[in-house]
Amino acid sequence: MKFQQGYSQKQQQTQKLAMTQELQQAIQILQFNTEELQDYVETISLENPLFEIVAPKMQSDLMQMHSGGIKKESFIQIADHPVSLFEHLIHQINLNYRDTFIREIMLALVENIDINGYLKVDEENFKTEINATDIQFLDGLTLLQQLDPPGVGARNLQECLMLQTEQDDYAPNLAYLILEESFDEIAKRKFEIIAKKYQLSLAQIQQIMDYIQNLNPFPGAGFGSQDSNFIIPDLTLVRRADELVVLSNKRGQIRLNFQENYFNRLKAQADEETKIYLKEKLQQFEWLNKTMGQRKDTILEVGKIIVQQQAHFFETKQGALKPLMLKDIAKQLSVHESTISRAVNGKYIETDFGIFELRRFFVNKVNDEDTSADEVKKMIADFVEDEDKRKPLSDQKIVEMLAEREQKISRRTVAKYRDALKIPNSSKRKRFD
Repeated sequence: MKFQQGYSQKQQQTQKLAMTQELQQAIQILQFNTEELQDYVETISLENPLFEIVAPKMQSDLMQMHSGGIKKESFIQIADHPVSLFEHLIHQINLNYRDTFIREIMLALVENIDINGYLKVDEENFKTEINATDIQFLDGLTLLQQLDPPGVGARNLQECLMLQTEQDDYAPNLAYLILEESFDEIAKRKFEIIAKKYQLSLAQIQQIMDYIQNLNPFPGAGFGSQDSNFIIPDLTLVRRADELVVLSNKRGQIRLNFQENYFNRLKAQADEETKIYLKEKLQQFEWLNKTMGQRKDTILEVGKIIVQQQAHFFETKQGALKPLMLKDIAKQLSVHESTISRAVNGKYIETDFGIFELRRFFVNKVNDEDTSADEVKKMIADFVEDEDKRKPLSDQKIVEMLAEREQKISRRTVAKYRDALKIPNSSKRKRFD
């Protein structure tokens, strides 16, 4: 009897341990993004011969694209440009320059260009390593700096802007010269000094400054990295009869195929040890398949509530977001906040106007009012857009204008929101025309 009781207790402890481990794994699976989930499932499949993985359709599409089978629009890429800056530059050099030592210098320089398009190299060490003279180095650098995108190969911001101006036939007169001779004054916005130096009016200087501000300080940033990174959205938003409908993105889902014939064949010939092994692997497959289904359903339910709560954002294509907390959705679904957090981190929804991470749609209230920080930012942006640029609004004035709309926030908060919107302070927004 004691033996039976001890055995029962041990069995209960084993079952509880197994349940605890399964719960931890289920939590982990919910937290995984699609790529991490596939890596996890592939690891399990190495030890479980009873199922095979059917990769997301987007990944198979990507493989076909590399072999020339489909168009690149069949998948979605994080980077705006599918070709890396390195590949783009190498292609131009190979296409336009003969096989000479100068071409070798250009190819070597490309290897020292960072993702923003800037040349990061110790010039003296570089010349020594490739055995190039000063003239040869400058020839190679000059040709490199004439490649697309304009500004690539610059060694600092000043040179980057000068290269773009030099290659632009529509650049304002004196823009290049002012960048070359008065860059410090430009950075410090000493427009009166610049105007006096070049005998120009403040209005003329303003036009040149407007042009310079529209140049690209990061000419390489619009390109993809060499190791292209792809987003596989978990959800898709579609419009049906003026209704927003959220769907699981089947193209991006991993599926498990049970090897039934293999299982039956082994089971028919199995000894007792093999039967226990097969039972364990079958239970593992069933649990994994069920847990992946629960993950998909949880993300879908969370996505539906997000779209419902943030309908204005989706209906107006990036309208202001309403206050929304993790606990709001957790309460509706009767789950813990941590579950919602795991369900939105690294999970994406695809719309007809872009792809967005689900956690983006959670916005705190401002001063416990039913207004989100996003809405306040929109008000600030509207104030600045409508202001008299000759007398731009100070942060304190914006505080007062917000108070008139019953939005009581501090000047420091206004400055923080303004910085987040990439709006310069009032002195830098002042114009003279």
